[in-house]
Amino acid sequence: MATQFLKAERPTAARRWIAAALVSLAVALLALAALHQARNPVKGFVLPDAKALAAARPDTPIPTVEPLVLDASNPDEARKLNAEIPFSTAPNPAAKPYKFSGDAIGLSRATDCLAAGMLYEAGDDATGERAVGQVVLNRLRHPAFPKTVCGVVFQGEERATGCQFTFTCDGAMARIPSAAAWDRARGLAIRMLSGDVFKPVGMSTHYHTDWVMPYWSDTLDKVAAVDTHLFFRWKGWWGTPPAFSNKGVSGAEPVIQKLALLSPAHRALPELIAPVVASSLIDDSRVPSAVNADWIGQRIGPGKLVAVERGGNGFVMTVDKGGDPSRYADAAARLCAGRAQCRLLAWTDPATTPKSFPVPESAQPSMSFSYIRIKDSGLERILYNCDEFPSTPRIQCMARRAAAAAPAPKLMADEVASKSRLKLSDDVKPSADNNRGPLLAPAADSAARPRLKSDVSPVRPAANNPN
Repeated sequence: MATQFLKAERPTAARRWIAAALVSLAVALLALAALHQARNPVKGFVLPDAKALAAARPDTPIPTVEPLVLDASNPDEARKLNAEIPFSTAPNPAAKPYKFSGDAIGLSRATDCLAAGMLYEAGDDATGERAVGQVVLNRLRHPAFPKTVCGVVFQGEERATGCQFTFTCDGAMARIPSAAAWDRARGLAIRMLSGDVFKPVGMSTHYHTDWVMPYWSDTLDKVAAVDTHLFFRWKGWWGTPPAFSNKGVSGAEPVIQKLALLSPAHRALPELIAPVVASSLIDDSRVPSAVNADWIGQRIGPGKLVAVERGGNGFVMTVDKGGDPSRYADAAARLCAGRAQCRLLAWTDPATTPKSFPVPESAQPSMSFSYIRIKDSGLERILYNCDEFPSTPRIQCMARRAAAAAPAPKLMADEVASKSRLKLSDDVKPSADNNRGPLLAPAADSAARPRLKSDVSPVRPAANNPN
């Protein structure tokens, strides 16, 4: 009986397996047909309708969007590991044009949110900004992400770290971009909300620079590289065009108070128009701590205090190396709480950390992090050494400073002159500096001029001189 039962069941199992295979084949053919038609339209050919494509949706949950955590501790190793991840050989179809169809206020808010994401993430670079903007719009259309432009860009902004776009939670927005750069970013954002598509990144929903290593890099399909940024999409069905909505309508765009100084559309209350510091790290309700020399050597957040400026409004620290550099802002928040004026200068190398104020010029090229705030003028800046932290958005990079040149070695003649008792007044200049015109050979009677004592002193022969 058992044998007969097994024999009777085998054809049924086989039929089920064949049926499942035919369904999978049909789904694959539908996807290939849609892709072929998109790339090579043929007259009279009709694309499968949305219902047919939706029927191919797998029975798997929507991917979970985790907080973004980047490891920037070893850029060279990250580049090596990223290079070992191959680009996907599957087709990389371009996204459909997105056209915002909300009201004027919603469009203004969406434009400024998108422009902020593009500018703070890519810097004032049109290609990089468009690539970032395309990822934002791809996310907007994917069911795993919020349904507004501002919601996508500022997702997770309430976190201290780990937000989806790091500039929204690491204090970067305290640095106000130039009016020209902001206008250029807004112009690109308006174009993208009106149908402009950046095709190279396809349906990418993730990206990072090649010198950092997110934990998810090898779990997604790497599809494109733009400058130093690598772009990824989800594997399987959730990374294909049918997973993305083609609708161009987003929900009601929220007010983002962090954009109040840049965007009139995000000023929810009249008092936000006043010149206050946007996204300030500082809690002005707190009484400033009486930080003095007794604090030196104490640990404050991610590092140790090394020097305190006279007046107690300036600080030097040695901060921990490695990990997310945005945590250095925590030290600034603690030291500067309640202070209308404050600055923190920090180094990751204890050997190069200055031990007192004023900070010498020679130490500035190796500075790792700086924070400055002048509340009355609305100034608040957080800057990083982008040679040390290359994943930092360019808008947050310190100006490059050349390392101080080593002092030139002294010549023997300089040593002799320094030992001579002969002193010249400060206003004496070589005769060549006082005469205009080309330099001429010495006059014939130049030997009659008095000679310096050092010029007529005998020269002692060297020990190996045969004479």
